[in-house]
Amino acid sequence: MSHTPPKDEQPDITDEVEASRAPLLEHLIELRARLIKAMIALMLATIACFFFAQQIYEVLLTPFAEMAEQVRGTKLDFIYTAPMEFFFAKLKLALFAGVFVSFPYLAWQIYAFVAPGLYKNERGAFWPYLVLAPILFSAGAAFVYYVMLPMLARFTVGMEIPDSDVATITMLPKVADYLSLVMALMLAFGLSFQLPLVMTLLGKIGLVSSQALASGRKFAIVGILAFAAFFTPPDFISQILLALPVLILYEIGIISVKTIERKEADREATAAAE
Repeated sequence: MSHTPPKDEQPDITDEVEASRAPLLEHLIELRARLIKAMIALMLATIACFFFAQQIYEVLLTPFAEMAEQVRGTKLDFIYTAPMEFFFAKLKLALFAGVFVSFPYLAWQIYAFVAPGLYKNERGAFWPYLVLAPILFSAGAAFVYYVMLPMLARFTVGMEIPDSDVATITMLPKVADYLSLVMALMLAFGLSFQLPLVMTLLGKIGLVSSQALASGRKFAIVGILAFAAFFTPPDFISQILLALPVLILYEIGIISVKTIERKEADREATAAAE
């Protein structure tokens, strides 16, 4: 025979629902406030960068234009064929640069929202990843700027036919197309350079092991080659220039995960000995 507790001893389901709803509502309000702050910071950074958009564009243009001039012997002309094309290109560039400028503040808003739900040691482990992510992204963008763009200029300008008896074939790149190419390359390389960081984080929380990563190397190579073919111009040189660094970063990620496993094994052995 079942015993039914008195009404005053029965749990109030309504109170439990309201209690769980209150913290959720507080989190949503905090999230909205931080998103608004992040959007305002991004908007202000974009507006500020717009006033320097032409100078930023000239900086991005420098490695390509200088190498093209060395190969051709004369300056390379860039054109735009729509009245507002260059304006919208500068607007797009301002937004792209604004993300870079405002990223420290955006990252802080992410951390400030997540940190209260983390233990002290987890907060300490989270910071290095937050700091290393923009550094690795900048390294990927720098690789594009100092390596990819000069090589791409040498390759593309080298295909010109200035002395043909039939027709002169000269490259006249559009300002918007060049900006889209540079942004796509920097985004692809910047994200690719995050690979060891992502692998290390997955290894730290136990989702992957160095042995599994090493045994899946052949699948990783296929995936990296497909990624390179999708995000780079349709030429073999650009794809190899992206694939090789990413393969090296994959190996660095395996070493990093193996180091974490070794440290964890040493910690468990020390705890067992005590």
